[in-house]
Amino acid sequence: MKLMIGADVVPTKANTALFEKGDGAGLVGSELLSLLHQADAAVINLEVPLTDHQTPIEKHGPALRAATSCIAGYKALGITLAAAANNHILDQGTEGLFSTIRVLDEAGIAHVGAGENLAEAAKPYILQKGDVSVGVIACAEHEFSIAGEKRPGANPFDPLTVPDQVAELKKNCDHVIVLYHGGKELYRYPSPQLQKTCRKLVEKGADLVICQHSHCIGCEEKYQGGRIIYGQGNLLFDLDDHECWLTGLLLEVDTEGGLNVTYHPVVKNGHAVRLAEGAEAAEILDAFRARGEEIRKDGFIEENYRKFAAEMFHVYENAVFGKRGFATKVLNRLSGGRYYRRLLKKKYTKAQRIALENFIECEAHRELWLEGLKNG
Repeated sequence: MKLMIGADVVPTKANTALFEKGDGAGLVGSELLSLLHQADAAVINLEVPLTDHQTPIEKHGPALRAATSCIAGYKALGITLAAAANNHILDQGTEGLFSTIRVLDEAGIAHVGAGENLAEAAKPYILQKGDVSVGVIACAEHEFSIAGEKRPGANPFDPLTVPDQVAELKKNCDHVIVLYHGGKELYRYPSPQLQKTCRKLVEKGADLVICQHSHCIGCEEKYQGGRIIYGQGNLLFDLDDHECWLTGLLLEVDTEGGLNVTYHPVVKNGHAVRLAEGAEAAEILDAFRARGEEIRKDGFIEENYRKFAAEMFHVYENAVFGKRGFATKVLNRLSGGRYYRRLLKKKYTKAQRIALENFIECEAHRELWLEGLKNG
């Protein structure tokens, strides 16, 4: 069995007309389109509700939406399975989610990772060809879209349930693929916790774990016979010109003699994408592999993440304590993040900072605090 697995495919204002016309070659180019059509199954992350009504939820970040007529583009690309476990699938509320499921069903495109309740959202999807079976589980970190026992939404990653679901699925399938929607956007390496999570999924039976959320190509780790992709980048999502958004990886997965992966780099081309070629493709893959070598070094993931946390601290500091001016931001950058930490020390006593740390780190405190924020 040959699978093609891409990350985000989202219609935007600039290319909606191509989606509505079903112009697959216009969206991805003839070479990439041929790869998708030659596969036994083409899998993507559907990070947008397909609905003709605007019913946005209250959330942090943009509420995405694409018209139902855009389904013609997904069909033209040959998509056979859409993963809906992500932080945007509930952007237009339950009406948007149910519209998406209805449109996919009518188009004959299977879906995994979202449903009318937690039980439905958690169901895996099994791809079958002859006597070969590949089970797919899609799950997402907790961001405004998560299903509950009686609430529609995306399948959440729960460390107490998802690893066991992987183990159970492996009993009934030759191979298991986990599409994990998580990790920090625009960060090309795993956090220490993300690495532990993905490794646990491999230990429980996953042959391939693909992290799809960061909008950038990350790195690869081979672990206990499995393979982990920490960041696949987008497939087709023309929302930003940040350098991370300009490239992505399409994964060709072949089950012949195991679960083998070939990487096809894609590059942004105007409002569409194309297969990368020649030196450009080699440069993308060389950087991807180099980062994979970096994370093998003892302490690299932890040290690099500490530096990243220092750079990003102002985002969380602003959200909780109020925005700072331009001069303050410059000083913080020049000081490697230390300036904001000094401001925090001035604003709060040591005892208060320790209390904040405890409320965030301790599961019981964090759960109670979140419940209060949601309902206070």
